[in-house]
Amino acid sequence: MDSIIDGLVAESRKRQNMNGCHGYEHTERVVELCKKLGTALNADMDVLIPAAILHDIARGQPEHAEKGAAEAEEVLMGAGFDQYKSRLICDAIRAHSFSGGEKAASLESLILSDADKLDAMGAVGVYRTAMYSGELNRPVDEFVAHFHEKLLTLKGLMHTEEARALAEGRHRYLLGYLKEFRRELLTEA
Repeated sequence: MDSIIDGLVAESRKRQNMNGCHGYEHTERVVELCKKLGTALNADMDVLIPAAILHDIARGQPEHAEKGAAEAEEVLMGAGFDQYKSRLICDAIRAHSFSGGEKAASLESLILSDADKLDAMGAVGVYRTAMYSGELNRPVDEFVAHFHEKLLTLKGLMHTEEARALAEGRHRYLLGYLKEFRRELLTEA
């Protein structure tokens, strides 16, 4: 299985930028969060880890989760996955997106969704939001608005108890960061 996973990693890296708020470095963190959550929850790691590796291969395209699931199916079938496992992996990819609207159903899709959202929270979430704002040339008020429109809502969207526990600390960090950021903007401008 290790050589198959290595092949999926290579394919995922090929289809994504290495850096950026949604680059492969994000995928690596999501994989690690999936390993932690998946182990704690006794998930099928033969579904969860391939889904995590491939979850953003169509990032940047409209409806990236749906498009990514279709692309992942081709990759998985080419790598020798059977149709059943491939479908489970693709279902998890399809349901991971914050804005995709697809409901996560399996344990593995719930975990992938949680891991993807956790990576948008805490100190890493601040880093990614700053990077995203830079990529889109957003002014500071839009940077702050992104916290309120998305990041601060994520804690309430966690599916698993394990993810909710991790989200709690990351959410507190976001609130503390915003408080300090506002203070500095107002008092040191």
